[in-house]
Amino acid sequence: MPLAPISEPFSDENKNGRISIDEYVDDKQVFLVKKINGKDSQTVYAMKVLKKAVLKVKDRIRSKMERDILAKIRHPFIVSLNYAFQTEGKIYLILEFVRGGDLFSRLSKELMFTETDVMFYLAEIAVAINHLHELGIVYRDLKPENILLTEEGHIKLTDFGLSKVSIYDDDTNSKSYSFCGTVEYMAPEIVNRRGHGPAADWWSFGVLMYEMLTGTLPFHGDSRKDTMAQIMKYVLILLCDNMR
Repeated sequence: MPLAPISEPFSDENKNGRISIDEYVDDKQVFLVKKINGKDSQTVYAMKVLKKAVLKVKDRIRSKMERDILAKIRHPFIVSLNYAFQTEGKIYLILEFVRGGDLFSRLSKELMFTETDVMFYLAEIAVAINHLHELGIVYRDLKPENILLTEEGHIKLTDFGLSKVSIYDDDTNSKSYSFCGTVEYMAPEIVNRRGHGPAADWWSFGVLMYEMLTGTLPFHGDSRKDTMAQIMKYVLILLCDNMR
């Protein structure tokens, strides 16, 4: 179905059909909603609501970036955007509802995963990240909270608010110098602000692997400053045979 561009105004009734709010999901302005007419009637979606009045200019740019990125992606390991529309005061992103929770919740309950589970998750995450890079997109926020799980146990990457399109080109060697992401998962080149590209995602991938195998973060100080110092200086040794 065509997506309503964020740059164009729409009423609370989306031109693609009416959407009813069923229940509130969490404190991030995400609601569980149901389509009540059209060919996908009764389909349940996750609706992300952004209030324009509280969004800074940078946040508005990131919101549009997230919408534009999701609109161009259709991949089994990335959450899909089904509709996007806006009213005078709010922006709405109607996303695929993934029923299995997130990797953070599962990791919190189990503390660490078996190597078999880790290999399974990492394989799917790697496929998703590689697909983004092939499209010229750097994710920049890989962490357990942003990895949803389907009922069958497959992964879905979500939350593209910090992602960037076409920031790295082999011919021009252009990079991004933004300081963004979750500190514990940041690559050294983001921490020192010397410019980063797609490789930053693979650093976060390695941090995630360490966390899933050991139940702890490889870099975690008493403050953000301490954590960043560890990222720049520490040398890690991962002994998988002794983990369990």
